[in-house]
Amino acid sequence: MYVGIDVGTSMVKAAAFDGAGRELAVEAEPVRLALHGGVVEQDMEEVYTAVVGVLETLTARVTEPVELAGLTGQGDGVWLVDEDGRPVRPAASWMDGRAHELLDQWLADGTFETVFRRTGSAMFPGCPGPLLAWFDRYEPKSLDTAATALYCKDMVFRRLTGAPVTTDVSDASMPFLDPRTRTYDNRVVELLGLAHRRGLLAPVGDPIATAAARGEGLPAGTRLANGPYDLPACALGAGVTTPGDGLLIVGTCLASLVATTDLDLTGEPAGLYISTDRPGHWLRAMPAMVGTAALDWVLSTTGVHHGEVDALLAGTPPGANGVRVLPHFAPSGERAPFVEPRLRAELTGVSLESTKGDLIRATCEGIGYAARHCLEAAGLTGSLAVCGGGTRSPAWMRLLADVLGRPLRVVEGEVGARGAALAAAERYGVSLDTAAWTEPTAVVAPDAARAAYYAKAYEDHLARLTDARRRARA
Repeated sequence: MYVGIDVGTSMVKAAAFDGAGRELAVEAEPVRLALHGGVVEQDMEEVYTAVVGVLETLTARVTEPVELAGLTGQGDGVWLVDEDGRPVRPAASWMDGRAHELLDQWLADGTFETVFRRTGSAMFPGCPGPLLAWFDRYEPKSLDTAATALYCKDMVFRRLTGAPVTTDVSDASMPFLDPRTRTYDNRVVELLGLAHRRGLLAPVGDPIATAAARGEGLPAGTRLANGPYDLPACALGAGVTTPGDGLLIVGTCLASLVATTDLDLTGEPAGLYISTDRPGHWLRAMPAMVGTAALDWVLSTTGVHHGEVDALLAGTPPGANGVRVLPHFAPSGERAPFVEPRLRAELTGVSLESTKGDLIRATCEGIGYAARHCLEAAGLTGSLAVCGGGTRSPAWMRLLADVLGRPLRVVEGEVGARGAALAAAERYGVSLDTAAWTEPTAVVAPDAARAAYYAKAYEDHLARLTDARRRARA
């Protein structure tokens, strides 16, 4: 069997697949986030223990030999470790907002735009550039003690294998990697005031690193590949490799990715270009900060359970009876398809006649408009695949198809873990039928009348968003 490991923000998963790509079993374990005053952190030991736990349970449950395993996980943030790969301090999550003032300065003085023009990375508070600069300024002892600033999956790979520390080109893409040379841009490091911390950046493994597991979680000797992080891993798992084709991940964050061979660093700085295992091929990514997390907040606030969502969506008309939601709920603002660190969510059009269904439909529509905005900015011209937790709601998928005005190739299951396994197979030279591995579960077509309605409503959404961005800057 083939194993994919996905170290997510709130859940760690391991999935087993047979040679034809059929999902045999999945094991999952939640991990906690510590949130306080805009700071969002994770306990690295808790995360690693969860990885070992799900792997031990999975390999005990599915007793076939492990042919190979691939690793993926959440991107960005800063995971500071010592020379043995042990944590120096809690990991700063990609959702962390402590560095927003630094980013404000860089937006004002042109540093932000200069970095984008060089590397195709529109920085946000929770990416390594601002976070490392913040630690250098306010918590320098942590950087003095650390040997390397890793990413989540790199920490796990180091611990599972004992192999030398590396990262891959996908994680390294934000914000230091030159997408043309696939090496760190030292000028960007200097611009962010980190030249004296250059040694903390993990060496880039290109192609991705491989090593044998040493018997913790996986049987000793298991071939393991430290694959791309979760966004490009999902693209692989959904079969999005042809230029122009795209993927929408309706997960904790709302990520839009389009495969491309064109590197265009003009236009409004936003999102990033993710380097892939194939030189000259990138993913134009627009990862909005909040996806299902916005709906989860509304459900929790209104006391509605996830199982009620489909019925409420079906019972509420398009437009949610005038209720509107700008779904920018993250404490660090928004990062795609624009960067506004101080932007916050807005709820309008509510009256005593508004219902829970109106609030929930308005939230799902707002997320749909954000997805359309991101996909347009990313240059989608081909087919669109959709994956993530949101695909479990058929009514939401129909709503999304209508809002986006295009068919959706719904890919269910553990798509990130599937992509990690495929990346491992490619790295080890194992031939798999990728078409079979990435076959969609369903295709959802838009309704023509509702799509026409939402095309106009989308323009209204953009106008309200423009006003909100103006207020956020005031």
